Amino acid sequence: MSPIFRRTQKKRPEDRTVTLIGKPGCHLCDDAQAVIEKVCGETGAAWEKKDITQDEELRRAYWEQIPVVLVDGEQHTFWRVDEGRLRRELAG
Repeated sequence: MSPIFRRTQKKRPEDRTVTLIGKPGCHLCDDAQAVIEKVCGETGAAWEKKDITQDEELRRAYWEQIPVVLVDGEQHTFWRVDEGRLRRELAG
């Protein structure tokens, strides 16, 4: 069967990972972290934080966009995190 017609398996929120890419002293990063902590805490999704100043590859890729939020390794948003949008993404 063609991949176009196959149903994609929805992941449960607890099987998802949210990654916050930011830097110390960034107020937008702090705001993003608060939203991520809340949504992940309520949905059971895992989350991690990566410091752009400690990773040259991340710095090159995202410097002008921080904070950047990835869901399962794919960019979800940058600058500001919308709580409802993140919650919907994690719900599948």
